[in-house]
Amino acid sequence: MTEQNFENVFNYNREEKTPKILIAALDTGEYDVERSVAELKELIKTAGGETVAEVVQKRQTPDSATCIGSGRLEEIKRLVEDFEVDAIVFDLELTATQIRNVEDATDVEVIDRTMLILDIFAQRATTHEGSIQVEIARYRYLLPRLAGMRKNLSRTGGAVGMRGGPGETKLELDRRYIRSRIDSLSRELKDIAARRDLMRKRRKKDGILTAAIVGYTNVGKSTLMNALTEAGVLVENKLFATLETTSRSILLPDGRSVMLTDTVGLISRLPHHLVEAFKSTLEEAASADVILHVCDSSSDDIAEQTKVTEELLSELGCDGIPVITVLNKSDISEWSEGLLPENAVLISAKEGRGLDELLKKLSEALPETARRMKLRLPFSEAGLLAKIRAEGGVFSEEYTAEGIEVDALVDIKLIHSAEKYAVQ
Repeated sequence: MTEQNFENVFNYNREEKTPKILIAALDTGEYDVERSVAELKELIKTAGGETVAEVVQKRQTPDSATCIGSGRLEEIKRLVEDFEVDAIVFDLELTATQIRNVEDATDVEVIDRTMLILDIFAQRATTHEGSIQVEIARYRYLLPRLAGMRKNLSRTGGAVGMRGGPGETKLELDRRYIRSRIDSLSRELKDIAARRDLMRKRRKKDGILTAAIVGYTNVGKSTLMNALTEAGVLVENKLFATLETTSRSILLPDGRSVMLTDTVGLISRLPHHLVEAFKSTLEEAASADVILHVCDSSSDDIAEQTKVTEELLSELGCDGIPVITVLNKSDISEWSEGLLPENAVLISAKEGRGLDELLKKLSEALPETARRMKLRLPFSEAGLLAKIRAEGGVFSEEYTAEGIEVDALVDIKLIHSAEKYAVQ
C-alpha cells in the first residue's frame, strides 16, 4: 500500500488540454443553489477545468443510488457524449456508492465538491504544515468511502512488509494503513501546533500586539497584506491562491507595532475535514487582539460571505475580540462612506486607498499598551526619560531652555508619571 494509490483517487484529467466539466447539483432548499453553482464554477476554474454544462435537479433528498435520480442521470449521459465531458463534478458530498454508480452509467470520472476542494488545496499547499493538513483531510474523507471507491478489494493480503496474515482483506489493510498514516500525521501536526501556540504565548508575554486578517477566499486578503507590509505574498484572481499563514510587523500611526497575520480563505460549506485540519492555522484569529474581517465590497454575495466568516469565527471562540470590517475593492464597487456599517472602513488594497484610515481604526481598536505623547520634561526628570526610552521609544528629543522637548511612545506603566509633563 503506498500513498500514491490514494493520490490517484483525487486526480482527474491532467493532460495538457483543459478538462471539460459537467456540473450536477441538487436543489433541496437548504441553500442557494444558483450561488453555490457559481462558486463551484470558480473552484473548477481554479483547479484548471472548464465548465461546459450544468444539470440541476429539484428534490427533497438525494437519491441513495445516484444522488441525482435516474431521469436526470439519463440527461447527464447525453450531455457527457454531446460535450465530450471529461469529468462530472457534483455540488455536494457523495457516498462511494453514488460515485461508483454514476461513473458506471456515464463512463467518466465523478468528483464531488469536497474532493474538488481537497484537490485544489493539495495543489496550493507549499509548506510542510500545509501539506500535512491537506493530507490528513484527504485521508479522513477517503476512509469511510474506501470500500466503494476502490476495485479488487476482496483479494487477500499478507504481502511482505505489511501487517496482517493470510486471509486479511486488501480493504482491511488499506484501512489499517490510512488510520496509521492519519495518526502519524496528526502527531506531527500536533507538534507543529504546539510550537505555534508557544510562539503565541511568547508574543503575549512580550507584549506584542497581534491582528489577524480573515475573510472569504479571493476577497483580497493577500493583496491587503502586501499593501500594508510588502510581504510578497502570492496574489492571484483564484480561489485559495494561498493556504499558508504569513506574519509581518507593521508600524501604526501612534508609534506602536502590531504583528499582522494572514489566514487561509474561507468558503461556503467548507468541508468539515478541512476546517479540522486547518484549525491550528485558523486559531491565529482566536488569539489575536483585533480581527480584520476583509470583505469584497463589489460582490453580490457579500452578505452570505460575511455570514460564513462570522459563523466560523464564532466556532473558533473569537467572540469578544474587536472586529474591524474591511470593505475591500472600493475601486470596482459602488459603496460610499455614507453607507458604511459601524466600525467599518472602505479601502482598495490594490490602489492603496483608505489604508491610512484602516491603520487609524486598528490603532484605536487595539488595547492601550502605550501612548504617543509630546512632553516637556524638566532636566531633573532625565531618569523618567531613560525609562521611557527603555520601555517604549523616543522619536525625537530637543534640549531647550525650558527643558527636554520629547516626542515619545510612552509605555502604559509610565503614562501616569508622564501626563503632568504633556504638551499639546
